[in-house]
Amino acid sequence: MRIQGMHQLAAGVLTVAVPVATWGLIGRQDEQGVPPSQLDRAVQPPDIPAGVETALGIGGLVLAVASAALLVRATRRGSFDGRWWQVLAPLVAAGLLAGAGWRVVTAGVIGANIGAGLILVVGTPLVAGLVLWAIGRGVWLARPSGGGGLGSGFTPGSTAGSGA
Repeated sequence: MRIQGMHQLAAGVLTVAVPVATWGLIGRQDEQGVPPSQLDRAVQPPDIPAGVETALGIGGLVLAVASAALLVRATRRGSFDGRWWQVLAPLVAAGLLAGAGWRVVTAGVIGANIGAGLILVVGTPLVAGLVLWAIGRGVWLARPSGGGGLGSGFTPGSTAGSGA
């Protein structure tokens, strides 16, 4: 694999591993001391044993840390353009919110799950905004003109092309 391909793979692994790690390491948030048949849920969680959930969380954490370390090292060496962190950081934040939000939405409670409502009203638009920002910034950086600039030949403060 080319170095560029390795960076792309690491970025992809990071964005997928963070929500899995968050979800797996938080664990179930069911009301304690209540039989599972009496719990109310906004969304039914997948039927995965608790030990498997924790193992997935640990695996996700290991992959996320390894991917982040590879990308930080590549950024410091100059082989990974640091501007791409402007795409990765919002995706990682969205993954953290999504993993934690899924645990809140699937929590077993007695009565109304107010946290699930908050996640839907506040968390969903926040995650959507972070993902949209990352997409927009990624498209901007991937432009043929090199990205990150205002176009070829633009010099701040010049009057070229302004009609002046």
